[in-house]
Amino acid sequence: MSNLIKQLEWRYAVKKFDSERMLSKEQIDTVKNAFNLTATSYGLQPISMVLVANKELQEQLVPHSYDQHQVAQASHVLVICIENEVDDRYISNYFKQVTKVRGVSSEVLDPFKDALIDDFSKKDVQEVKEWSKNQAYLAMGNLLTVFAAEKIDACPMEGFVPEAYDVLLGLAKKGLTSVLVMPIGFRAEDDVFATFKKVRKDMNDSIIEIF
Repeated sequence: MSNLIKQLEWRYAVKKFDSERMLSKEQIDTVKNAFNLTATSYGLQPISMVLVANKELQEQLVPHSYDQHQVAQASHVLVICIENEVDDRYISNYFKQVTKVRGVSSEVLDPFKDALIDDFSKKDVQEVKEWSKNQAYLAMGNLLTVFAAEKIDACPMEGFVPEAYDVLLGLAKKGLTSVLVMPIGFRAEDDVFATFKKVRKDMNDSIIEIF
């Protein structure tokens, strides 16, 4: 069994964090880089991550997290957000970054850029929102694997009130909407869930092999 698989077996959705233990600067740098390097459709990155490391604010978020106290206990809380608008300006700015980083001429990139702008102009707001949320889930999945490899504990959450988070974190002025929450840190020694066996489908029921 590979070491990574062993680490994935080690991870679980933490129910109680050790509030006395904090992630190091090096670990936080890993968190930031892992998020920024995650794959997204077309490479457009219609997502951002808010990194909360303020205990007073974390306590304020608990009532808006269906009283899940991991939010207050955790070393840090990650809030994955989506862009409120993915329009021609946003797409054009992405291609400017491609030109800057890769040195590719705009003449080469323009056909793809124009095709994307045309495609997104035909989508309604809800379609773009759902597409963006899919990218947020890609990021969360990537982070969970990285955290397992780095022995960082996490608890991925959909159970929270986005509107309240958006207000407390001032997301509207940043053009963002919260969609996922993930407290991270280190499991408490008395979190009984750490010893529970994983419940998964039998491999033959979850994997379909076609030869």
